Amino acid sequence: MDQRIINLFDEYTHRPLTRKEFMKRLVQLTGSLALATTALSVLDPGYAEAATVPEDDKDLIIEEVSWPGDGATMKGYLAHPKGKKKRGAVVVIHENRGLTPHIKDVTRRVAKAGYLALGADALSPFGGTPTDEEKGRELIGKLDAAQNLNNYLRALDYLRSRPDSNGKTGCVGFCWGGAMANQLATHDPKLNAAVAYYGRQPDAAEATNIKARLMMHYAGLDERVNAGMTAWENALKAAGVKYEQFVYEGAQHTFNNDSSPARYNETAAKLAWERTLRLFKEQLG
Repeated sequence: MDQRIINLFDEYTHRPLTRKEFMKRLVQLTGSLALATTALSVLDPGYAEAATVPEDDKDLIIEEVSWPGDGATMKGYLAHPKGKKKRGAVVVIHENRGLTPHIKDVTRRVAKAGYLALGADALSPFGGTPTDEEKGRELIGKLDAAQNLNNYLRALDYLRSRPDSNGKTGCVGFCWGGAMANQLATHDPKLNAAVAYYGRQPDAAEATNIKARLMMHYAGLDERVNAGMTAWENALKAAGVKYEQFVYEGAQHTFNNDSSPARYNETAAKLAWERTLRLFKEQLG
């Protein structure tokens, strides 16, 4: 697909660009409404086709859970293996559309690897993630930043408090969630591992706060997020943070999202996931 189309879609999903203006510019790029509609069908998510771990997987227990947040009751999607065993726990942090079916599938993937996996719904203060993704993006922009951070910190505390937790915690986030994973690393000294997929970087001064092992996955074609990569890495080095950074050349922003065929990169996604699970095994057990 034409890189200009992918860049336009990235602008639409991350910046103030109305659906009407997006479609107008997409038609201009493709040359017709019919071709624009075809391109959009490849860009928009296909959740049912992409799911890799079914909701009724015989090895997993799926629960809808809640915990006290900052001024709101937080809700989440918890998946974990059957059997009585204390396990490491992972908060899975969604993209800027909320707790979508894709992120629930990722949560189940983490659980299949042997962990307590919690897909926390950042939009709980608004009643939860809506089915309309346009509305989800709009609500993400209305979240109070400090309250949202506190809600994710409390999600980690909730996991540590569970009797089936071994007390070790990690997080993995994608896009908007990748930025949040970075923030959790700078704000939770008890966090053991943080993995950020194509997530914006915190202020360089915050690097000295990190106690967790940090892993960052970047897409080679993601100019928007990669603009802050070098400064953040320099700050991590100066602070003596143990980190790993990988750039997947030729990959698009959101290359892990297999519900978006135009941007999904199977080779990069598989390698990044193997590295992510390796870090969790090292740090969470």
